[in-house]
Amino acid sequence: MPLTPLDIHNKEFSRGFRGYDEDEVNEFLDQIIKDYELLIREKKELEERLLSTDEKLSHFSNIEQTLNKSIIIAQEAAEEVKSNAQKEAKLIVREAEKNADRIVNESLAKARKIALEVEELKKQAKVFRTRFKMLIEAQLDMLKNDDWDTLLEFKMDASELKSLEEEDTLS
Repeated sequence: MPLTPLDIHNKEFSRGFRGYDEDEVNEFLDQIIKDYELLIREKKELEERLLSTDEKLSHFSNIEQTLNKSIIIAQEAAEEVKSNAQKEAKLIVREAEKNADRIVNESLAKARKIALEVEELKKQAKVFRTRFKMLIEAQLDMLKNDDWDTLLEFKMDASELKSLEEEDTLS
């Protein structure tokens, strides 16, 4: 067990012949007591500071662990968000590709349909042209016919017409 200042103060030395000067020894012991008390106080203060520092260190260690856990959780969350974003992007790209394929296929089908319709219209126009040409040629043939000339040569005067009209009304 360590000495206390009280132990030093209460220490009694036996007296011997031609021993040390009692006042000088007591003075020295008093100096030792003061120094020893000062060392004990400093030790106590240092122990308190060490305890406080240990508490702070423990507190900061807890904060560090919490921060490390938070960083790990944040990294995991970021990785999960990144992974989900990549999955969603792939889905969007796949959907866009499907839509693009559908649009291209629909456009090709419409283009084929329009091409068929154009071909059909060409055929109909050709048939119409042929029929129209035949109609015009038939009309020209009628105009070229000699029957027109005989009609123009036919003469009838107005008095004959009047008498024909009267006959029609009487009958």
